[in-house]
Amino acid sequence: MVISRIWTGGKLKGLGVLTGACASLLVAIVPAGANPRLVVDVNTLKVLEHQEIFQKWYPASLTKLMTAYTTFRAIKSGRVTLDTPVVMTKNAAAEPASKMYFKPGQALTLDSALKIMLVKSANDVAVAIGETVGGSEAAFIQQMNAEALRIGMGSSHFINANGLPGPGQYTTARDLAVLAITIKREFPEYAGYFALEGFTTGKKNFPNYNMLIGRFDGADGMKTGFICASGFNQVSSATRNGRSVVSVVLGENSLGGRADESARLLQMGLTTGGTGKPGLGQIAPYGETRDMVADVSKQICSKEAAKVRSEGRDEVGRQKLLSPFIHEINRPLKLVYAGLIPGTDVKGGKNAQGQSVEGQGDVANVPIPVPRPAY
Repeated sequence: MVISRIWTGGKLKGLGVLTGACASLLVAIVPAGANPRLVVDVNTLKVLEHQEIFQKWYPASLTKLMTAYTTFRAIKSGRVTLDTPVVMTKNAAAEPASKMYFKPGQALTLDSALKIMLVKSANDVAVAIGETVGGSEAAFIQQMNAEALRIGMGSSHFINANGLPGPGQYTTARDLAVLAITIKREFPEYAGYFALEGFTTGKKNFPNYNMLIGRFDGADGMKTGFICASGFNQVSSATRNGRSVVSVVLGENSLGGRADESARLLQMGLTTGGTGKPGLGQIAPYGETRDMVADVSKQICSKEAAKVRSEGRDEVGRQKLLSPFIHEINRPLKLVYAGLIPGTDVKGGKNAQGQSVEGQGDVANVPIPVPRPAY
């Protein structure tokens, strides 16, 4: 199936080329330095820099952007609300880390679940969201793939809601840019979920894995991800003086590396004009391995790579950031509450006193100051 659509007149009409899902794609070993990346202006869709944006890649936890988008669509349709209880099932609780280790039967509001998924990248919570929104994990995955095709992510396919690797799970830098821009354009009311510096359960604090939030001027999202096969990935967004750009970085060799490269692309995007640059829908597919899913495991998870990453930390174990555009946070992190619903009857959505359970605060609630954690 071929989808041929473009963005016109500053309005999203859809965007897509290439074919749909194929679970038996070959694996390509990508040489160092050939990792996908791009930066695009959200308003004009001008691509200011790009490299290997059609190379298929394991999305890792960037998958949770599609989980969030599919959830936002369900909220818009009225199927769920931010106060809907998300119940931890045995299936969701069995997911491997990164996770919250909630027990089957425990519940939290969809509002809290989204915060935890996007900040902590919790795999168990992502699956629980999918089960709640879709009715089952399998049904939600179908919805994710339908949404991906609808918005023009023709070179992406998902097999779960959290990004754990497996055959048939892939995307491209170009498709991730389409997704990020679509989220920003279609659901600006939920932008705050992607810009949280962290959250607290009331017992433990969790900083955002995205090291640009609060540290890069204008950074306002979106998501990070890592598995050995894909390396360190990041989709980032920043806005200054009314101008908004999105960057995608795939396959970096460290937390610091993906933050530094994302900062470089965002800074360039915010300070460079788009005259003469192609639109996102005008770039024809290129690259010899675009029909293969890249695998950078040997570069990322070798003993040599681990040694390099350990040397990239300072004397107190913090990740060294080399970008001149990233600065320290010299204040407490701004945390929002995200945790379990206390004493909730998950079937009825009521607490032990028989009162309806309200959401535990939205993204605009009063932040709880805590000492800044290490990177």
